[in-house]
Amino acid sequence: MVYILNTNLKNNKKVRTALCDIYGIGNCLSNQICDLLGFSEEYKIKSLTNFQIQQLSQIITQNFLIGGDLRRDVRNSKNRLVSIGCYRGFRHNMGLPVRGQRTHGNGRTARREKLKILNFTK
Repeated sequence: MVYILNTNLKNNKKVRTALCDIYGIGNCLSNQICDLLGFSEEYKIKSLTNFQIQQLSQIITQNFLIGGDLRRDVRNSKNRLVSIGCYRGFRHNMGLPVRGQRTHGNGRTARREKLKILNFTK
């Protein structure tokens, strides 16, 4: 296993798919990073050299917001919406869908998450 940016990446995975295990990097972004570094489609994690690992982590940290920083940014955005008292902040606070979805027959996922939080705090 290779430890890159607070994430363990499995040796037998291809680089393009293994980068998706890092929080904040999806399929499209991982393809862009691999194209920038010149990694082929079939290149695996175990074949990376130390220099390539350093290049990879350097490019990701300089250009993208990932991991704990991204989580903190999302949390701060939600807290800002709650603190200014806007409608979206209210919906976040109540654990309901935020982007205009109907809740009559749907919205179960958001309500289920709210119940998990309430049960966890008891």
